[in-house]
Amino acid sequence: MEEEDRRWEAMDMDCLFIIFSKLGPEAIDDLSVSIPFVCRSWSAAAGNPLSWRILNFRSNDFMPWSSLAKRFKAQYRISRFSFSGFIKLAVRLSHGLASELWLPPLASVEDLILASEYCPRLRKLGLPKLTLNEESKIPSLFSKWKELQQLELESKPYNFSQLAAMIGQNCNDFIELKMPSSAISKEDVLAIIKFLPKLRSLDLSRSYLPKKELLLIVEGCRALERLSVKNCVGFEADEEVKTKACRIEKFEYEGSKMDYEGGFEVDECGDLYVDVI
Repeated sequence: MEEEDRRWEAMDMDCLFIIFSKLGPEAIDDLSVSIPFVCRSWSAAAGNPLSWRILNFRSNDFMPWSSLAKRFKAQYRISRFSFSGFIKLAVRLSHGLASELWLPPLASVEDLILASEYCPRLRKLGLPKLTLNEESKIPSLFSKWKELQQLELESKPYNFSQLAAMIGQNCNDFIELKMPSSAISKEDVLAIIKFLPKLRSLDLSRSYLPKKELLLIVEGCRALERLSVKNCVGFEADEEVKTKACRIEKFEYEGSKMDYEGGFEVDECGDLYVDVI
């Protein structure tokens, strides 16, 4: 077909789905304010649930004065833009087919509750830091995500043991947890061992992690294939640690040390929270 005869609007719908799925982290921007206004076929493809299976809200600026907000208001001729309204649109367009959800710092627990209602087939979920009151509402939501395999928390919630129990009870295929910048206690480790026995990947980087708790993880999490404890405080990777962790295919401990030398940020919501810079 000659270049001048090529009609992009006539492209097969399945091809459009494949192309749109490879747009990257900023696809939410393109799918909402660019692609639908190219032509009718592109608009139809952008509105298809298959184009909204990955809901990554972390690569865009959703503040009311952002470029995305201004473009969205102009394209849809509305006077007000909010992230809550935008995520409501996105999860509804997914029609229950969304498999990934990555929420930005400005997201609220109400946004997560909405997602639990419209996105029951999530396999990957990323949550921002929440308030204590919001954290109390999180565990019960996991009863709706039976297919969840991966969870990324910006930091450990105060009720982590309860959260782990709900995941273990409802998410039979759960295999990956990322929970950096946290203070890891024996209670946390025991919850991981008891409720998440199929865990293959655990990331606790930049956390306060005493050696006893680290060894308990190594010995108790028998399915682990990857353990990342880089830049932690509370242990040094001595011969005992390396020997006991040798069964783990990928053990990452670079930058970890026994004592604090500066660079902690203490969370105002909890005395034990720590971020190692």
